[in-house]
Amino acid sequence: MPDLVILRHAKSAWPPGVPDSDRPLGPRGLRDAPAAGALLAREHPRPDLVLCSPARRTRQTWELAAARLPAEPPVRHEPRLYAAEAEEILDLVRETPADVGGLLLVGHNPGLQELVLLLAGGGPGDALDRIGAKFPTSAVAVLGCPEPWSALTPGSAVLKSFDIPRG
Repeated sequence: MPDLVILRHAKSAWPPGVPDSDRPLGPRGLRDAPAAGALLAREHPRPDLVLCSPARRTRQTWELAAARLPAEPPVRHEPRLYAAEAEEILDLVRETPADVGGLLLVGHNPGLQELVLLLAGGGPGDALDRIGAKFPTSAVAVLGCPEPWSALTPGSAVLKSFDIPRG
């Protein structure tokens, strides 16, 4: 069962006059992104492919997280992840080649939160309720996908874990 790992970017700064796509990570984000990487290294050391939004804060999040992995997987900066809704992100996932065994997305809310809730047909304890209430910065959700990427449908995945790493 391949895993779909969802990583929301770490906490960003809001500098005046900076366009949204150019916002950098703030101090907390600079601490939390490596913690997300440490979690990934323990639980999912090397996805086969990473799709990362091209926004500055997502790229920084991934760079800091990837530095904690034993080896950096291939990364594609995907413009369609920026400000995407759940169905748009699902379309991207469905385009993933069948030979990709593990896929990691680095992006934004509310799209990522909505994607997890759309795909998860079940999961541990109150995790889905927690995700429904809030999908905080640096949150990592892991979905087990029993079907090929191209066949994913709402409710067809299983939420395996949900963590909020903090540095």
